Amino acid sequence: MAKAAPKKAAAKKAAKSPNKTTITKASVPDFIAAVEGDTKRADAEALLKLYAKATGWKPQMYGPTIVGYGRYAYTYDSGHSGEACVVGFSPRKAAISIYGGINPKEIPELMGKLGKHKTGGGGCIYVNKLADIDTAVLEKVLKAGVANMKKKWPVTAA
Repeated sequence: MAKAAPKKAAAKKAAKSPNKTTITKASVPDFIAAVEGDTKRADAEALLKLYAKATGWKPQMYGPTIVGYGRYAYTYDSGHSGEACVVGFSPRKAAISIYGGINPKEIPELMGKLGKHKTGGGGCIYVNKLADIDTAVLEKVLKAGVANMKKKWPVTAA
């Protein structure tokens, strides 16, 4: 049986792990233009507008595939620290990943009205296409997420 790593070693390792989703200088319009599939690309263009409306922030690329809005600095109990987007999305092949800034379990009334979606660990929401969901409800989810993140972390516009 393997021995559990001491907390100190785990914290040291976490502190050295690079954040994979840092702000890049990549062009958001170029990224969206390269999204495969007409429907997925049109959905990504619609999400650009929806997120901007819900947050009042401009989009930036976080890593190679996440369109993020806002920025917050964090430090976990493990010692790992970095910056990440407050909310964002990624139009992936399998589904659109929506990072709403709040765990969907915390807003069951909104999630019940959202439409066809799945959720994953860490609070991600997955939708196949925007036609499957109520985008007005998604806007409310994003606003709730921004408010939630502002309570927990120092948030700035990116």
